[in-house]
Amino acid sequence: MESTRQTVSSGSPLEPRIGFSRAVRKGDYVAVAGTAPIGEDGAPVGQGDVHAQTVRCLDIAEAALREAGATLADVVRTRIMLTDMSQWREAARAHGERFAQIRPVTTFVEVSRFIDERWLVEVEVDAVIG
Repeated sequence: MESTRQTVSSGSPLEPRIGFSRAVRKGDYVAVAGTAPIGEDGAPVGQGDVHAQTVRCLDIAEAALREAGATLADVVRTRIMLTDMSQWREAARAHGERFAQIRPVTTFVEVSRFIDERWLVEVEVDAVIG
């Protein structure tokens, strides 16, 4: 049986230029790309606040999951990338607010920086529907 491929767009003008999607569903698998704390106005939210930025990243990722037909309960892996690992507890608090009962595998990793220096965190999510 051939599985279909569905792409989910965030509406970013960078998607076609770079060649990426916010999320891709192939069969029952959904991958959500590195998600930054970008507000509706295109500006970063929660300046200097890792918890607020992580919440925003998770909001965006959850919306992409829903558009692809998945829910947070389908999430099997998350990756939390931080520019300052000493802030991991604030990111972990936001993660726990969504995933305490679901308990996907997760990885916290420190990176040197993101595209926008005001971003303190990015989140990736993988889900398997069903």
